[in-house]
Amino acid sequence: MSRCNWAKGMEKYHDTEWGVPCYDDTKLFEFIILEGAQAGLSWSTILKRREGYRKAFSDFNPLKVSEYDENKVQELLQDTNIIRNKLKVRSAINNAKRFIEVQKEFGSFSKYMWGFVGGKPIVNHFKTLDELPAVTETAERFSKDLKKRGFNFVGPTIIYAHMQAVGMVNDHLVSCERHKLIQEGQ
Repeated sequence: MSRCNWAKGMEKYHDTEWGVPCYDDTKLFEFIILEGAQAGLSWSTILKRREGYRKAFSDFNPLKVSEYDENKVQELLQDTNIIRNKLKVRSAINNAKRFIEVQKEFGSFSKYMWGFVGGKPIVNHFKTLDELPAVTETAERFSKDLKKRGFNFVGPTIIYAHMQAVGMVNDHLVSCERHKLIQEGQ
């Protein structure tokens, strides 16, 4: 299988998740937490700790995470299976609360999020990694709105990475088999 050249060591993630349109709020919350944790680190570092995050953050249940107290924060800061950054841990709890507010306002986080791209993925046709942007105007608008709603660790670069991960944008290189397969709904 021809793949995007960034996928070395992350083939399973690349082949089954990255860029696949996601509408499931639990999965979207997972990516909000993981993308925030990734800030300043490599994505492979976060993927290696994904199961640790799943256990530490109640299977990415935003209701449960929103109720974490200071004792839970201190427990998380001792958990070697996640990135033990106080700001990122507190951000995940804050973002759970904001996530729930968005769900209440829009009916789902998915509906809110997909509204930024008109309900369907943006399909790019990049030939090289150098062509991929770190941020787009859409990511800037999405990021700005999230910040206005009180979310943390949601800068435009993080949000563009989120958009790529959850399929709001298909940034698989055109030489990658996944580019066409995702467009075909596979």
